[in-house]
Amino acid sequence: MIKVKCGSFGTLAANNYLIIDSETNESALVDCSSDSSDMISFIGDTDLKYILLTHGHFDHCDGVRDIAKLKGAEIVISSYDSSMSRDTTLNVSRLISRGEWKEYTPDITIDDGDYLTLGKEEIKVIATPGHTPGSVCYIIGNHLFTGDTVMVGGVGRTDFPGGNQDQLIESLNKIMPLTKENNVYPGHGTCVIRD
Repeated sequence: MIKVKCGSFGTLAANNYLIIDSETNESALVDCSSDSSDMISFIGDTDLKYILLTHGHFDHCDGVRDIAKLKGAEIVISSYDSSMSRDTTLNVSRLISRGEWKEYTPDITIDDGDYLTLGKEEIKVIATPGHTPGSVCYIIGNHLFTGDTVMVGGVGRTDFPGGNQDQLIESLNKIMPLTKENNVYPGHGTCVIRD
């Protein structure tokens, strides 16, 4: 059985989700906006297998390097956004006043239609470019994690480097049917967890 926890972390209060396979205690963290003690408490004593990045903007992966090292988790990101791990223009950390960027190295790069295993469950990767070239959604069971492709009350902006409004519209059309049959977990806005 899959359980989902939500927390908002980091300078722009990005939503981070902890997916837990209750039978094995394996977990995956969707985005990692902080390496704070609050984030460590949020993950708790679960066996963190993956950090699943929905895209490469800094506000969704600011804590990924240190949390991955601390918990022994593999960092997962789209092949199209993997260069954002070290490029402060592409990950927009240079454009928004903040502290020093913590460069990281992805362990796994993913593409549309790929699968990852969490406990006895499969996580499917759905490419949803537009907000960034490598934006992805993850679906496991009846849970759809959208990152900034979908946010509460809106969608991801496309005016940052690599953004593309036409691609975002195509991506929204692609995932719209999935929003009717799954719980949707957005990248920003109030977290609502439904069973």
